[in-house]
Amino acid sequence: MNIKKPQYNLITVLGPTATGKTGLAAHLAARNDGEVISGDSRQVYRGMDIGTGKDYADYFVNGVEILSHLLDIEDPGKHYNVYRFQADFVQVFEDIHARGKFPVLCGGSGLYLEAVLKDYKLIQVPPNKKLRKELEGKSLEELTEILKKLKPRLHNKTDVETDRRAVRAIEIEMYYRENPQLETPMPEINSLNIGVKVDREIRRQRITKRLKKRLDEGMLDEVQKLLDLGLTPEQLIYYGLEYKYLTLHLTGELSYDEMFRQLEIAIHQFAKRQMTWFRGMEKRGTKIHWIDGNLPMEEKVGEVLKLFNSGYSSDDLKSSDK
Repeated sequence: MNIKKPQYNLITVLGPTATGKTGLAAHLAARNDGEVISGDSRQVYRGMDIGTGKDYADYFVNGVEILSHLLDIEDPGKHYNVYRFQADFVQVFEDIHARGKFPVLCGGSGLYLEAVLKDYKLIQVPPNKKLRKELEGKSLEELTEILKKLKPRLHNKTDVETDRRAVRAIEIEMYYRENPQLETPMPEINSLNIGVKVDREIRRQRITKRLKKRLDEGMLDEVQKLLDLGLTPEQLIYYGLEYKYLTLHLTGELSYDEMFRQLEIAIHQFAKRQMTWFRGMEKRGTKIHWIDGNLPMEEKVGEVLKLFNSGYSSDDLKSSDK
């Protein structure tokens, strides 16, 4: 069963590490003649495959490869960032739709995802003292009306929580109107946001099992190859987690057991930070429908398609981290 003509023009699959996001995203793309856009801050780098979790096998559904984007687009050692991601996403998103396909955004880098879903303005907007003086003394209701004229669709409710926030939001919108060349033009995005989560203890078990598997698959050799190619230890440590601790082991600063233990703890802590970010996204106005990552794939796909076609669900899981 294919997805019907949607009210959504994007599905976003998010969640902490080791919850099976990529496989679900690929299956959803397969069910709607779609393609996957990676929203991972480290999978953009070539040659950083095992350590960043590029599970290429997950992109195959029933023997057919699902096309993926924003993987392997930058050389290791370079600093990719959220500014570039937003621009790259827009280009890929519009291309996918232009070809009559459906995009599925997938990742665990909360800032990257939110920059797209909330249309972040990604330049530093300087204070406008003259404008602030003109707005001084206006009520929150008056400021809200001014902002609505500049920005009819108020996606971010926190913009009008206080007078100060409303003034800043007006200041930003005025700046972009006066400097349109600085803004990355964002398409209209209406995303169904699916959060994949598992019980914390199960997630811990998955993280440990996956770490052992990646080490068995040659993750140390991958890091050593990057060093042999001329990357400095400092450059690799910058990428954090696997690249940090494996580099510290290869340079003799940590024993293998110390490396494994410290890395395992760091990944668990990273997963908790990811959930904290996603809960923050919800508080900032992003609706996330949480589903159980332990369900069989067909059940997960079925839940998402039901949400997609109905536009609502009365059975969403609460987003608190168990």
